[in-house]
Amino acid sequence: MAVRQIENLIALLEYFAERQEPATLADIARDFGWPRSSAHNILITLSYAGYLYEPKARGGYYPSSRWTQLGQAFSDGEPLPEALRNIIVDLGKRTGETAWISAPSGLYAVFLAVVESLAAVRYAAQVGNRVPIHITASGQALMSQMPERDREILLRKASYGNWGRNAARSIEEVRQQMAEAAERGWFKSASYFSPDLGGVAVPIVLGSRVFSVTVAGPIYRMEDRFAPYAEEIYAAIARELGADHCARTLKGIRLP
Repeated sequence: MAVRQIENLIALLEYFAERQEPATLADIARDFGWPRSSAHNILITLSYAGYLYEPKARGGYYPSSRWTQLGQAFSDGEPLPEALRNIIVDLGKRTGETAWISAPSGLYAVFLAVVESLAAVRYAAQVGNRVPIHITASGQALMSQMPERDREILLRKASYGNWGRNAARSIEEVRQQMAEAAERGWFKSASYFSPDLGGVAVPIVLGSRVFSVTVAGPIYRMEDRFAPYAEEIYAAIARELGADHCARTLKGIRLP
């Protein structure tokens, strides 16, 4: 169940990120439709904690660098390997499509790093995006590296029939898709989650951490390129981490 106060905080941070300039109490109350008293309490609380400040007297509030310090501390504790960033930069240049790195988070795959295509029509993705783990190429690649018991728990908790027109409608369909993907060595999505979008993904294991590398774009550009782009992903992994790691990644797709 979502917590309203936390949702409001997230919405406020995204508001400032998009606005790129200070906002007054009146601006925020108006733009969000919040009561002035509620908006005032949020702003004052964040100001007292040092997360908002007023660049000019009565000129409105703006996030302080404390957010940056907090984010850096998170990254320092569990940094994304630079090799993974290099892989998706390489893939973005070679394919012209959007590429990203995902990691598992419960019933979702979360985007940790993104290189977005420059094409006018593209897969629009941002760091922090979440997609269902059981019906997407990114998510199924991640699940392929999980112990069977953990994977089955996720499949039983997941919902079916509420996604894209080609999405799996049952646990059995997901199992079949993943078995076929494990045999060929890569995972795909074709209007499974996002209408008219397709993607191809490969899992990658670094130490104790599991990630997936995905290339995605409009289905009319992707449908004939799933296999070639899978080869591009493996080639990018080999260039960055060595052919041995690429072979181990392929072997590591361990579904029955």
